Amino acid sequence: MKFMAPYIQKHGKPFLGAVFFVLIEALCDLFQPTIMAFIIDRGIAEQRMDVVLKLGGLMLLVTAVGAASAASRNLIASRVSQRFGAELRSDLFKHIQSLGFANIDRFERASLVTRLTNDVTQVQNFVNGLMRIFVKAPMLGVGSLIMAVSLSPKLSIVPAVIVPIVALLVALNMKLGFPRFLSVQQALDRLNGVMREYLSGVRVVRAFNRHDYEVEKFARANDEFTGRSVAVARVMALFNPATVLTVNLGILAVLGFGGLGVDRGAMQVGHIVAFINYMTQILFALMVVSMVVNMFVRARASAARIGEVFAERDAMSAGQAEEVRERAGERGRIDFEDVTFSYAGSPGEPVLRRIHLTVLPGETVGIIGSTGSGKSTLIGLIPRLYDAVSGTVKVNGIDVRRIRPSLLRERIAIVPQKSVLFTGTIADNIRWGRDEATREEIEQAAKMAEAHSFITALPEGYETRIGQRGVNLSGGQKQRISIARALVRRPDILVLDDSTSAVDALTEARIKESIRTYARGITCILIAQRISSIMDADKIVVMDRGSVVGVGTHESLLGNCAVYREIYRSQMGKEAIGDVRTR
Repeated sequence: MKFMAPYIQKHGKPFLGAVFFVLIEALCDLFQPTIMAFIIDRGIAEQRMDVVLKLGGLMLLVTAVGAASAASRNLIASRVSQRFGAELRSDLFKHIQSLGFANIDRFERASLVTRLTNDVTQVQNFVNGLMRIFVKAPMLGVGSLIMAVSLSPKLSIVPAVIVPIVALLVALNMKLGFPRFLSVQQALDRLNGVMREYLSGVRVVRAFNRHDYEVEKFARANDEFTGRSVAVARVMALFNPATVLTVNLGILAVLGFGGLGVDRGAMQVGHIVAFINYMTQILFALMVVSMVVNMFVRARASAARIGEVFAERDAMSAGQAEEVRERAGERGRIDFEDVTFSYAGSPGEPVLRRIHLTVLPGETVGIIGSTGSGKSTLIGLIPRLYDAVSGTVKVNGIDVRRIRPSLLRERIAIVPQKSVLFTGTIADNIRWGRDEATREEIEQAAKMAEAHSFITALPEGYETRIGQRGVNLSGGQKQRISIARALVRRPDILVLDDSTSAVDALTEARIKESIRTYARGITCILIAQRISSIMDADKIVVMDRGSVVGVGTHESLLGNCAVYREIYRSQMGKEAIGDVRTR
């Protein structure tokens, strides 16, 4: 995997250090059966206690060196694998943050969470095992094979038959395992997705008493994950017993042929014991190799999924390094020039079609239209959350594709349709708009958003901690904090995307008046469902089915825009009197 290259380069030296200690440990393990053979054949058989003590002491020394090497290897492996996992997880998260919405939309949100957590852990565990025992197994296996052949060339026919059989089993294991482990990770994505969806909508589930339905949906995803995991385990379970059986048959063959050799005087008992020990080490090595293959196949599947994310390149990266100068007097100007847009992979008609629109610096512009008319999509092109399929979007007289996204977004503040708050204090959430905002600026922004009164009424005021996604606040309170977060930014362009839908008409009027005072010289775009929210805007844009069907003031649109007139009439019966008073 290409994304692994920087980590290999960075952690290569400690990795080789761990491999060095593994080599020492493997050599110590290889010497022990040979020393044991000499103890039996020269010490015990000849009743020479001095030889037993001398070789026994040597065996203890070799064992101590091997144990010290193993401890050193474990320390290095744990440190390197943990750092590698932390860096990979951090880099993957940073890369996801750098991607545009068009890139992120190619993945399910639950899948990205799984890749950040479970998949990274699988690769990390493999790297850890690679330094701890996976490298040792081939060394031990090859070394044991060489030592066994040197002890008894006649018995070497046994491992010569067994090793190819086990190699065939390992190759078959890899071939069958990879696609199955990949399917297990995909099933885990779906399981996480179901759980994430339930936790996000738990209030709705309980309100509609859909508990049983959610349990069944989770059970289906859980059964799919379990079924695929069991299928993998069933296939993988065949290989270890097959490997053990093959090697044990080899040991039986060694005992049989070795026993005949001892009877004939052609072989010594110590050599047979040592050969069996080497065969046991070969068995251990092959068992580890089989385990390594299982972990490698799973890690490979996880690495492939991680690589898919790293392979994504932000479509907006082109031209980011280009430095452009704004023209004088253009701050806050927005131009849509023949803009057409559709979401990647979305069938049917484009979401936006041939949009021509100019918003002048300092203007307050209202945008209204039926649900699905493209209002939120249109303003999403301004901070370049998405790029237009055709046409040009300009901010401050410059094509947004020529401006670095981070610089572009610093000049724009958006209050989204769905208020999103983060775990932390109320002050921290407002300070999200501008890190260096002082306490006075935070309170001033909250006052303009009509949030100061309810915040100060809380026991801890601005230091009140907000639960996850603002669960301990009402919808209107969350909207007002979101507005304060945008106001504290002091942007060139302020976008309010139906951000007062959860507050009452009187509070909305106060917020509008505060923004009108605050936003002098700032371009302000208001998206609304209620016509009363935008009637007094400098300019109103009417959208229908992805097209701009009218631009003008409230009075002019009543006269020449049928869509606007229909919206006004549909709200007359319920809101017209209140709207007039608000105005």
